[in-house]
Formats: sequence, C-alpha cells, structure tokens
Amino acid sequence: MSLFRKKSLSQLLATAADSEKGLKRTLGAVNLVALGIGAIIGAGLFVRTAAAAGQAAGPAVTISFIVAAVGCAFAGLCYAEFASMIPIAGSAYAYSYVTMGELIAWIIGWALIMEYALGAATVSIAWSEYLNKLLGGSIPYEWCHSPFESFTDSAGIAHKGLINAPALLILLLLTLLLIKGTQESAFVNAIIVFIKVAIVLIFIFVGWKFIKPENYVPYLIPEHTPPVLDSAGKEIVNYSGVFKHGWGGVLGGAAIVFFAFIGFDAVSTAAQEAKNPKRDMPIGILGSLVVCTILYILFGHVLTGVAHWQDFVDPEKGREASVAYAITAYMPGYGWLATAVTVAILAGFSSVILVMLMGQSRIFYTMSNDGLIPKAFGVLHPKFKTPYKANIILFVFVGLFAAFVPGHVAGDLTSFGTLFAFVLVSIGVWIMRIKNPEIPRSFKTPLVPLVPILGALICTGMIAAIDLTTLKVAIGWMAVGLIVYFTYSRKNSMLNEPGHSPAEILPNAKDFN
Repeated sequence: MSLFRKKSLSQLLATAADSEKGLKRTLGAVNLVALGIGAIIGAGLFVRTAAAAGQAAGPAVTISFIVAAVGCAFAGLCYAEFASMIPIAGSAYAYSYVTMGELIAWIIGWALIMEYALGAATVSIAWSEYLNKLLGGSIPYEWCHSPFESFTDSAGIAHKGLINAPALLILLLLTLLLIKGTQESAFVNAIIVFIKVAIVLIFIFVGWKFIKPENYVPYLIPEHTPPVLDSAGKEIVNYSGVFKHGWGGVLGGAAIVFFAFIGFDAVSTAAQEAKNPKRDMPIGILGSLVVCTILYILFGHVLTGVAHWQDFVDPEKGREASVAYAITAYMPGYGWLATAVTVAILAGFSSVILVMLMGQSRIFYTMSNDGLIPKAFGVLHPKFKTPYKANIILFVFVGLFAAFVPGHVAGDLTSFGTLFAFVLVSIGVWIMRIKNPEIPRSFKTPLVPLVPILGALICTGMIAAIDLTTLKVAIGWMAVGLIVYFTYSRKNSMLNEPGHSPAEILPNAKDFN
C-alpha cells in the first residue's frame, strides 16, 4: 500500500458535481472577494504592521509587504488554477491529494490546522483584549485571561486569569452563524468588510497630512541599532540578527506581516460552494489579494510616517494598540478615529475568525469524506447543508485553546502552516502540468514553471525567517500528525476500498463544474 497513492481527479470532480449530497452552491464572485478581504484584513493589518516595523523592517515595512505580496501572488496564481480545475472544498489538502499523494495531502491537511484552527483561537484572544479596551477595562482580568496569565496592578493587588470568556463567546456566536448557513455567513462578512475597509481608508486619507518625512530616515534599520530595553532594563527587542536590520530585516518583516495576508487561500476552501467556480474562484482569490496589497502598502506608509517606528516597540507607547496610539499621540483632533479604529479592529477580527472557522470545517469535511479523520466531521445538517458536526467539534477544540491558553503560544505557527501550504500548492501546479496536461483549465497559471518555482522559493525563504522556537514547535506538531496518520488515517482511508481505487476513472470529467 503506497504512501503516495493519489486520489482520482475524476472522483473529486464527481463529488463536486453531486449537489444533492454535497455543500450548497450559493457564493458568487463578489461574495468570494469579500470572503477573501474578510479573512485578510484583520489582526495582520492592525497588529502585525507595527510589530514588523518595530522589530525588523522600520519604515521599510512597506517593502516587506511587497515581498510578502509577491510570494502570495505567485502562490495565488497557482491556487487560482487549482481552484478552477478542482472546485471542491479542501483547498491545498485536496490539491495535494491529486498531485503528490495521500501522505503529502495528510501532512498539508495537518499543517493547515495551524493556519485555521490555531489562527482562529489566537485572533479570538486578541478580539477579547480589544473588546476590553473598548469597554474601558470593565471586564475583570480573571474573566478575560487564561489561568496561565497573572498580573499585579498599581495598587499591588495580584490577579490571576480563570477563563477568557469573551473569546469563547465570539467563537460560539460565529460557530452558530456558520451552522445556520454559508450564504448568511457571507452576508454578515460583507457588512463587516465594508466597515473595516472604510475605517482603513479614512485612516490613510486623514493620516497622510500628519506624515513627518523625518520618520522615514533611515528607511532601513541600521546594523548597529542598540537593543530596546524596558524601564527595568530588560531587553525587549534585539537588532543584531540577520533578519532584524537592513535588507535582512525587510525579509524578517515580510515573515511577520505575512500573517496579514493569510485569508486569500481560505477562498479556495469554499470552492464547492461557489456558483461558477471556474470563473469565480480566480476572481475571488486574486481580486482579494490585489485589493488588500494596495491597502496594506498605503497603510504601512502612513503608520510609519505618522509615528516613528521605534515607538512600536516601547511598552509605554505604541507596542500595544499601535494604530490607536499613533492617532492619539500624533493626530490631534482625531480622538474619535482612535475609537473607530478599535471598532474596526473588533469587526476585522470577527470576520477573520469567521472565515478561519469556515475554512477549517471545510477541510475537515473533505478529509472526513476521504476517511482520514472520523466520519462525524463530514456529516451535513439536514436543513442547512453545512458540516455542523465539524463546526461543533471545532468550536470545542478552538474554544478550549482560546479560553485557557495564552494567545502568544500560537505565535507564528499560523504563518508556518500557511507558507508550507503555499510551497506545496506551487509545486503541485507544476506537477499537474507535466503529468496531466490534457485536463481542461479555465484559468492557467502563467509562465510555468517559473511562477511556481518563484512562489515556492519565496515562501520557503519566509519560513526560514521565522524564529527558531516556532519552527521547533511546528516540527513537533507535524510529528504528532504523522503518528495519527500511521495509527488511524492510513488504514481507514477510502482508497482502501475497491470502489474508491485511485486508478478508477469516471467518464466526462471535463463536464463537471
């Protein structure tokens, strides 16, 4: 029994064409673009921009955005070809199953849990923090922090977290929305997207006149920049590493802000719910990526022009709530905008969590149908036609993480999982062009194999720029996944059954949408 046995493309297309048993096709091109923007603009833009500027890139964070966007663009072109050719839920997992075999598909499916499930938990914890800021800190520390977090206030009173209740609440509400239906979820997401994009544009236009050109000098962080210390003399940030200053810092910044681009690939997880996937999927993936890249570059330029990049590592200035800090400290008369930005951040976080939960449940749905995880993950609601059991199980898993584990634990694991998926998707398109050139492709990645090679190389470079601790944890997570595969998934795979032989070919595959 080969570890690299492949799933038949015709079987995938047949599954996608079975509208009676499958997911409902309710999403158009506009819904898909909004879905992508909903996932992309959130924690990444409002939090990671300042972090990348303060920790690695300085004002050149705009170039970091360009580097990350180029890597995403190459991968996005590959995703667009796959999504139009294989319009089925499962994203990179499903594509890898066809091109590189079951073991690789399992590895990427397991890695995507780091992107979607852990990403949703991490963002829900951030949502809790910003909600408390908006409410003036009225939520007791004990009820919005994990048991592993503690704090001593200015009066000398010690506080210890019990449970992060707001994070659990937002996860529950969004899970119920997803169970109700994809179309309803997409409608709510579209409203949120409108609100947060409007706030981003207002900040760009209003903030432009407060830009100080001297904040851009020097544009790159100098090599011998001294470390940043807190009031007790503890080192906060050190700029001595190769990815912490100069052009290396730009690449290091790209690895940090890459989190801001996570989301456009989530569009591909909804391929089985697109009305016309051959036309709409490329529009949704590439359209959302282009819109957000333009906004990111402008946003980063204004933010580092309004406030000096070193403010964003100072715990007494803009290390937290950096955008609101920049407005309050350097844009007099616009205090209302700081409040509006906080509201936009909450809205942005909500849509990111929504799309991440949706993406993960669709990947679980597909993996369940393949027999690699229990059948419960693939059960559809009899009325709403959504994978409601997968949503419920996912809520329990993500909710436990969000309620009882500190947000920093996930760290850059989300970026690692996404970058790893991008590398395999880029390679997969090249493999499919060589082995299956006859398959109809309504959208073709240009300049193959150059674009897939560049996509894989740039994303691998950004993986190398992730901190060593995160890489070690990621490797440990992947090791656990291999144990699960060899003890459960391999022997329960649908490919073990005669009727699901990887060699089976179904007729008229080109006729499926």
